[in-house]
Amino acid sequence: MPTIYHDISALRAALQPYRGQKNSQSGGLQRIALVPTMGNLHDGHLELVRIAKRHADVVVVSIFVNPTQFGVGEDFDSYPRTLDKDIAKLATVDADYVFAPSIDEMYPVLPPPTSVLAGDIAAQLCGQSRPGHFDGVGIVVSKLFNIVQPDVAVFGQKDYQQLAIIKQLVRDLSYSIEIIGAPIVRADDGLALSSRNQYLNATERQIAPVLHQELQRLAHRLKSDELSWQQTESLLAETYTRITNAGFTIDYLEIKTDELGSIVNYSASLNTEKFNIERKDLIILVAAWLGRARLLDNQLVTVNQPS
Repeated sequence: MPTIYHDISALRAALQPYRGQKNSQSGGLQRIALVPTMGNLHDGHLELVRIAKRHADVVVVSIFVNPTQFGVGEDFDSYPRTLDKDIAKLATVDADYVFAPSIDEMYPVLPPPTSVLAGDIAAQLCGQSRPGHFDGVGIVVSKLFNIVQPDVAVFGQKDYQQLAIIKQLVRDLSYSIEIIGAPIVRADDGLALSSRNQYLNATERQIAPVLHQELQRLAHRLKSDELSWQQTESLLAETYTRITNAGFTIDYLEIKTDELGSIVNYSASLNTEKFNIERKDLIILVAAWLGRARLLDNQLVTVNQPS
């Protein structure tokens, strides 16, 4: 079973002996990995731990439902808290430590007077409908980095915008941390695993895989043709309609560069020249409501450049 810590000083003391120590097999210094979570763990989280184990000698999993990244009317109070079950699951993948602090331990003053702002990258996509969300992510991740001082941290690619913001944070604040983006873990029918999937009722759960299927369909079309901007916008509109007709309410559906530069988004008015980019690697991103569940998904795609 992993060892559980609830206060910062105890966790730091437990990790201190590993710092600067050599790995007896490789001869290099021992490495500490961090896997930040909000708990209610599923197989996607466990895969993050498995990846962390391959890159470090010691793995710390944080479990903290962070109030600063929830907006007014969001599901902070009802977000599932399943610590005992989470610890049992983490034992199956050999996590070493669990850091499960209280809100008071993490935030002596709430809301915290200090901010870690992500800038323009946070104003798009999820940031449009969840203002302040990524500022909350920025401060909690910064605190976890300072508390654990990991050599490597693992985040899932399902939250692609969050991953891009964390990479930016590490660069701009000069953290010496390797950030690993882990591929999306999916159910057998293609639905991206998420703690919020439990909000889906039986009928909605049958519909939910359509989101991934439509992204795959769009990615296939983007790869198979050299498309103009107008054709790409038309394909995106078609995808929007198909997802909506399946029963979803779309928050956003956009095609970006893999670094989240703008290409085209549904119903936007963009200059046609903006599609004539020099790079081939794009990502399709979607957030959509199905009942009470807000589902995220994305699909990387390499396309032919327009001539």
